Amino acid sequence: MSNHSFVIDAQQAAEAQVGDTLDLTGPEAHHAVAVKRVAPGEELDLLDGRGLRLCVKVSAATKDLLSVTVVARIEEAPPAHPIGLVQALAKGDRDLQAVESAVELGIFTVRPWQADRSIVRWNGPKTAKALAKWRSQVRSAQKQSRRAFEPEVLEPVGSKALAALIGDLTSKGELVLILHETAECSVAEETRSWLESAPAHAGVTLVVGPEGGISDAELDQFLSAGAKAALLGEHVLRASTAGPAALVLVRHLLGEL
Repeated sequence: MSNHSFVIDAQQAAEAQVGDTLDLTGPEAHHAVAVKRVAPGEELDLLDGRGLRLCVKVSAATKDLLSVTVVARIEEAPPAHPIGLVQALAKGDRDLQAVESAVELGIFTVRPWQADRSIVRWNGPKTAKALAKWRSQVRSAQKQSRRAFEPEVLEPVGSKALAALIGDLTSKGELVLILHETAECSVAEETRSWLESAPAHAGVTLVVGPEGGISDAELDQFLSAGAKAALLGEHVLRASTAGPAALVLVRHLLGEL
């Protein structure tokens, strides 16, 4: 793995073979040359966001063009049990902090949640702008952590839609954990129990509430839909840290860390 990673067009990546010379232009090439100061002879990773990693050596670097030679082509497999994060909108960009850390730690999908007690509200044109900001943050964190897969930022949901989504996921044998301080069982206990009979390739979804917490009505809806309330520890964590902390624990139990 190189010191720098950049995103490459999926079609260009799909056609690239070892020994090929690729000419890269656009924002990524400009960032590589003007910001990262990439120079001839350096080795880079080019990522398509879908699991393909091209290891390349730079042959030429000018203001608007980066020429590289493909040294290796690596197709990485997706995780056996992909983990998703449903993150409630939070003030002070704490939701984005959670998303950034979760991407670096291996999350596979991210979904914004407009919870009953979310102070931040996405309405009208603001939704598209906010989603674009989340997706930009995800891509930046993907490149920083040199992940071959770019986590997908899914469409935002309200609590009613989230309950329906939970019902669909759990009906397929997936595990949905609502991180909640009143839970009787821990994240570790619920995950271990689920793993005993988990379907192949079934995923885990972590649901994190806003600063004001998940309302009783929301919790009842989610549990009725098949989710499990799970305790992360004796302390109440911020919206920015609960998801990443649970992610590390679940990935450890899955044998990935």
